[in-house]
Amino acid sequence: MEDLTGKVAVVTGAGSGIGLAMARRFAAEGMRLVLADIEEPALEAAVDELRSAGADVVGVPTDVADHASVVRLHDRTLEAYDAVHVVCNNAGVVGRSIVESPIEMWQWVVGVNLFGVINGCNVFLPTLVAQDQGHVVNTASVAGLRGNALLGIYCTTKFAVVGLSESLLEELRARGSNVGVSVLCPGFVQTRIALSHRNMPEGVRRVAEESEGDVLQNAVMSVGIPAPEVADAVAEALRADRFYILTHPDMARGALDQRLELLFG
Repeated sequence: MEDLTGKVAVVTGAGSGIGLAMARRFAAEGMRLVLADIEEPALEAAVDELRSAGADVVGVPTDVADHASVVRLHDRTLEAYDAVHVVCNNAGVVGRSIVESPIEMWQWVVGVNLFGVINGCNVFLPTLVAQDQGHVVNTASVAGLRGNALLGIYCTTKFAVVGLSESLLEELRARGSNVGVSVLCPGFVQTRIALSHRNMPEGVRRVAEESEGDVLQNAVMSVGIPAPEVADAVAEALRADRFYILTHPDMARGALDQRLELLFG
């Protein structure tokens, strides 16, 4: 997709972080935008900012874990622009310990991180495949390449997103489809994802003390790259039809080296 001008991009988790950075970059490319987020004030602020800057943009409050909500996002996209070309399944949250987390924590993180991608693919892919044009970008993580002790639930979902994306790539190739796929595997990025428990359902708030989020957030902010750098990498991958988008290649290589050591020790 060498020319992004005029194309329609759907971005979930667009109220902040990587999603907002992608929306800003896409707007600078002259794309038309449909922004989705569960946080309505943040979504409204993003839409107002981009519209004030001259972008053609609509906002659709969306819970990506709810299939019906994603169906509404799809339908609203076609109502607004009668087209869709790029779908960024980006919304994400952070879980906690595998040992200590209640099942409700699992359900919340899997619902957003994995079923958010599943729902986005399930709802939008038939349209993209039918028009034989478009590109799906699924946000995973370097944590989807190697497990770690601190973020077991998060890693579980991100491994699944990588596997889904690789399988989707092979399926589309086997069909001879012109629809592209990318999986975004960033390392530390300066976002508020470590504080994602702000959107946690009331019944899941155990295990997610503010102190834990603050410690992780401080680590992310101190060593992370700015979110616009990730958005730049996504735009470049769309043009190059690149599957893996690695913002921290050394970190990714280290994760894979550790994985190979586990496999062949």
